[in-house]
Amino acid sequence: MVRELKRFLIGKPIATEQHVHERLNKPTALAVFSSDALSSVAYATEAILAVLILAGTGVLGVSLPIAGAIAALLIIVGVSYRQTIRAYPNGGGAYIVARENLGEFAGLIAAGALLIDYVLTVSVSTSAGIAAIVSLAGAWGAGGVEEYAVPLALTCIFGVALANLRGVRESGFAFAIPTYIFIISMLSLITFGMGKALLGDTSVVEQAALPMDTETHEVLGVWLILRAFAAGCTALTGIEAISNGVPAFKAPESKNAAITLTWMVSLLTTMFLGLTWLANHYQAMPNQLTHETVLSQIARTVFGTGPVYSGIQVATAFILILAANTAFADFPRLASLLGRDGYMPRQFSSRGDRLVFSNGILVLAGFAALLVIIFRANEIAMLPLYAIGVFLSFTLSQTGMVQHHFRLREPHWQSGLAINMVGAILTMLVLLVLIVTKFIHGAWAVLLCLPVMVLLFRAVHQHYTNVAIQLSLSDATKPMPLPRHTAIVPVDSIHRGVLAALAFAESFAPGNVTAVHVDLDPVQTTKLRERWDSWSNNVPLVILPSPYRSLIGPIMTYIDDADRRDPDDMFAVVVPEFIPHHWWEYLLHNQTAFLLRAALLLRKGKVVISVPYHLQR
Repeated sequence: MVRELKRFLIGKPIATEQHVHERLNKPTALAVFSSDALSSVAYATEAILAVLILAGTGVLGVSLPIAGAIAALLIIVGVSYRQTIRAYPNGGGAYIVARENLGEFAGLIAAGALLIDYVLTVSVSTSAGIAAIVSLAGAWGAGGVEEYAVPLALTCIFGVALANLRGVRESGFAFAIPTYIFIISMLSLITFGMGKALLGDTSVVEQAALPMDTETHEVLGVWLILRAFAAGCTALTGIEAISNGVPAFKAPESKNAAITLTWMVSLLTTMFLGLTWLANHYQAMPNQLTHETVLSQIARTVFGTGPVYSGIQVATAFILILAANTAFADFPRLASLLGRDGYMPRQFSSRGDRLVFSNGILVLAGFAALLVIIFRANEIAMLPLYAIGVFLSFTLSQTGMVQHHFRLREPHWQSGLAINMVGAILTMLVLLVLIVTKFIHGAWAVLLCLPVMVLLFRAVHQHYTNVAIQLSLSDATKPMPLPRHTAIVPVDSIHRGVLAALAFAESFAPGNVTAVHVDLDPVQTTKLRERWDSWSNNVPLVILPSPYRSLIGPIMTYIDDADRRDPDDMFAVVVPEFIPHHWWEYLLHNQTAFLLRAALLLRKGKVVISVPYHLQR
């Protein structure tokens, strides 16, 4: 039943040789890897305004030069990542670049920052998508939808995770249409909004309630401007995704990835600047009382509350929810690289039935769901945690590229060095601004998690190193034949499964097999004694007392005592068990054999052998 359910949900397995056919063309890759970055225009402008409004509605026009500075930074970082794509066509992004050029510690910090960012990407994007749905419901007069924000967000997370489990190409096709509908919607909104403004439209957003207490203002100064700039830098989240996933592109991988990155940066810059201009012209502002987003206010003012407005809100909700797909594309890939290098469990480096890194997808969905529950699906509350990891990875990646140019001095390396050096300096300055302005608002949690993650990476790596040393044949000698085997067969009663286990034990330890029975029920023990001689083929039976009704304890004590008496023997514990025909029949039986095997596996120098007896219908 489990196998059939799995096939229904994620489809039939894909053969390994089909992996090359699962790669993405540029239009599909834009939908897969750019949905996070493109979707940020839905809340980046609002994040700037949410800070500036603390100084009153009269200073909201400052958002335009702030957005211009962010757009310039966006272009610089985009050009810098084109350098990374050309230099590292096998992907890996900031982790590979930093580890190879700045050392192991820098690489692990970059990896930890990216993993945190990907979890936040899923949580923030799905929560923002639900916020768009709440705004649409409010415009239709259906209030109270915000009460279901958490279960709706969780449903979206696991829906996107399920789509990714079905394979990269299949999920890419599924998400391409909503992504392009969103792009068309935003460009149409900007075109019509600017057109109306140029034709003399003076209408402004009608606010159903005041967005804040106008009597409590902060002073507009450098500090507030820096905070607004830091908040708006969420527009850059996801820009590194393409450099991390270069191997997912069709050949030529690097060229196609670089072109797709240029498309993404161009679209993102245009939409971000356009929406910020519209927000200022139509006097849109954050409104926590009505839960209506700034984007919803702009669309409502430009198009009214008719079908076009509804279409924009639906498209926005879809792209925000599907923005999580960028993280689902990159988190498992990065985790697989860390698993391959021994910094995360090896299971993360294995592909599942559909040629995707299934374990990484499931872990990402679990952590993102946990954050949604903790923050009650409030994307604004999570944003202070969001950009720290992004810009830390930006800084390490660009600094690593600077060292890369110095080290290899490839043709035209001076121009690449200049581009990456500018990118490194700017992203480092922005990182410092983010840390200072967002520290007390939650950034401290990210800064605390990063060293913990690095320590975990190192601990996992040390474990694998120790295992490799202890399993190495470098100083090993060929084992001598064992002098004698001693077989112990735990039995609860005499039945066909026990007879099969006794016969197997006699095959490799003839004349040295002992059956043990724990006396939990005197009546059962008496029946076993009466029937034992007739069926046991002269195998001795030892009855173990258990005054405290423990089953595993007396057996383990007996085995330890026997081991002390005969330290040169190899002890094999042969565990008989019968296997029901249907999975649900396991619920009708205790799991004594499983518990006994689990306890014995922790005993050094003991061989545990399970002898199954399969029951018929």
